[in-house]
Parts: sequence; structure tokens; C-alpha cells
Amino acid sequence: MQATEVLRHEHRVIEIVMEGLGRLAGHVDSGKPLDREQAAKALEIIANFVDRCHHTKEEQHLFPLLTKHGLPTETGPLFVMLREHDEGRGYVRAMREAATDAQFAAAAHAYTNLLRSHIYKEDNVLYPMAERMLNDQDDAQLLRDFEQVERQEMGEGVHEKYHQWAHELAAG
Repeated sequence: MQATEVLRHEHRVIEIVMEGLGRLAGHVDSGKPLDREQAAKALEIIANFVDRCHHTKEEQHLFPLLTKHGLPTETGPLFVMLREHDEGRGYVRAMREAATDAQFAAAAHAYTNLLRSHIYKEDNVLYPMAERMLNDQDDAQLLRDFEQVERQEMGEGVHEKYHQWAHELAAG
């Protein structure tokens, strides 16, 4: 499996989380109270799976390798991806710090909209670019690096737990 395939697979899980987060926010929009237990699960998945695992693979391994192959971080796709990762972290902080359900919902909607657009750009622009730029040795190194991130940032069985939670969130 190519390293970009691993990242694309993770995107599918993240999209399921975004579906669940959007559902939680939609309930608030319709006048229902925020399901705080489900919101806490969504925030845990985002903090650990999305940021500590997925974004770490990109920011600490894929992006530096692309930079080594000549793709700048000050402009272009990597600049946009890094900026959007930071913007997303701001929305996550806003959800954590929300004083009202409506504030949580507004930040959740902004985050899900950002992530959907972000994932589209990575899947359709950045990853195809990476696949053209990187050779088999680069890909093999990325796969080893990704496995190390999994061990260090997630631990045994945690990925599976977050996959289950993601599906529970989306199902409501």
C-alpha cells in the first residue's frame, strides 16, 4: 500500500467523524441540547486520530519529504495545507471552550466545512502530486514512519476504538 493510500483511508474515517459532528451541530441548530458525551468522543477522536496521528504523518513526514523534493512550504499546496491544519486547530479549541451549545455548533460547522474542503484538496491535488514526485524508496520510508507514528501516538487497539466511535457518531 502506498503512503498516500494510508492517508486517503484515514480521510474516509475522518469524513465519518465529520458526518457525526455535523449531526451533533444540526441537533443543536434544531433546538435540541448538545449531546455532551458524543461531543466529547468527537473531540477525542479529532485530537488523537485526526491531529496527533493523521496530521502528524503529514506534517512531520510527508510534507518535509515533499519539501526535500522541491515543493516549498512558504507558498502553494503545502502552505495551504499547513495553514488549514492550524485553522482547524482553532475551531477545535473553540469547540472545547464553547460556553454555549450554539457556540459549539457554530465551531463544529466551521470545522466540518474546512475539513471537507481540505480533504478534497489533499486527495485530488496534493496526494497525486506526491505520487508523481516520490519514488519507491520514499514511499517505503513513509510507510515505516507512519507505522512508528501509529505506535507512538495511538498505541495498540486505539485506532479500532476510534473507528467504532466514528461510526457510532455518524449513526446517531
